[in-house]
Amino acid sequence: MKRITTWILIADGARARIVLNDGPGRGVKPGPDKEFEGVNAPTHEIVSDRPGRTFDSSGLGGRHSMEPRTDPHEHEQRAFHHRLAAYLDDAAKRGEFDRLVVVAPPKALGNLRTELTAAARAKIVGELNKDLTHVPIHDLAAHLGAVLPV
Repeated sequence: MKRITTWILIADGARARIVLNDGPGRGVKPGPDKEFEGVNAPTHEIVSDRPGRTFDSSGLGGRHSMEPRTDPHEHEQRAFHHRLAAYLDDAAKRGEFDRLVVVAPPKALGNLRTELTAAARAKIVGELNKDLTHVPIHDLAAHLGAVLPV
């Protein structure tokens, strides 16, 4: 009988890791030896220019600074989730895992849902709305019981 490999993606807006499980009672162990890190810098390091200035729309001659159309941190998080989803999609197509569990806070979970292709989404067997990026690997099993018997 073929062993079923479950990848557990633990992510937030700027970092992620993959741990794996080979079946009930086997716990979790480190997954692919790959670091996933996004940009988690202060705004002044992400945005190089000061906001532009514009005239009042009422025509009174006043001026004020313009707000950027997108939040630079949100943009960086979306780019990070896009790169992470591309990695998962490639791994799913290569058959590196049979099932996928996604553990992330709400915003990251939503971004990942929209970025994953059908190949990776089809392998999702559970989602957990938590930030476990700082939990040591030996403590993860206690948090995952609601979505996966480890």
